[in-house]
Amino acid sequence: MQDHLHTLINRLRLKGMATCLEQTLSEAEHNGTAFQDILTTLLEAEYRDKMERALNNRIKGARMPWDWSIDTFPFKRQPGINKSQIMSLAKLDFIKRFENITLIGEPGTGKTGLAISLLRLALINGYRGRFYNAQDLLNDLYTSLADRTTSNLLKSVASYDLIVIDELGYLTLTTEQINIFFKLIDMRYHKKSTIITTNLDYPQWYEIFQNKALVDAMLDRFNHYCVTIYIKGSSLRTAMQAEKAKPANAKQQAKSGKAEAIQEPGEEL
Repeated sequence: MQDHLHTLINRLRLKGMATCLEQTLSEAEHNGTAFQDILTTLLEAEYRDKMERALNNRIKGARMPWDWSIDTFPFKRQPGINKSQIMSLAKLDFIKRFENITLIGEPGTGKTGLAISLLRLALINGYRGRFYNAQDLLNDLYTSLADRTTSNLLKSVASYDLIVIDELGYLTLTTEQINIFFKLIDMRYHKKSTIITTNLDYPQWYEIFQNKALVDAMLDRFNHYCVTIYIKGSSLRTAMQAEKAKPANAKQQAKSGKAEAIQEPGEEL
């Protein structure tokens, strides 16, 4: 009987049930478990397996370049970030309200880390999302003009609940890229949420897109429902290098008889 059950479960690709079938049936036979409880146990195992695989697929599909998370972000190293504000955003109400986030700051200040952390949290909570490097995204959109797949690509990007457009800086853009980017922002306007990280304040966006009327229209849409966060702290990478250097300096001092104690290295970034 169990062999037949295994065959049916495998054919139906019920991987969660397959992993606990033998143990569940054995315990049920030993304890006299009611049929409803056996079925509930098997269905719960299948549900957990499907949810876990769905999450793994969402994370893989998001193509995040680093494993940042809200729990591991080094807030103590970056006093330029208001942790309370970020934790409020971590409730993800901004996605329900179709709001955008712009993170503005110098390189290394934690913009990308925060964006990825919020994206990862969204994925964990069942939202679909994707990470894009700004130049790569614009290049892909431009390339799609050649094979006439722009419409499909725009629909695909526009369909995500949350996207991160990282490093919107001084890019090399064609007129076509500028127009397509505006189209994307327009398609997502008050329908989906977008996080943009950049080292440029809004007035400098006119230098990137070189079209005042278009930038006016784009910012009007993007900023209509937007939280703008300015990060004025120093580079996290510089702080990390400084912390890593402390133990080495302490050891050198110890060798020369001048060190009284060796400081423990700081947490990894």
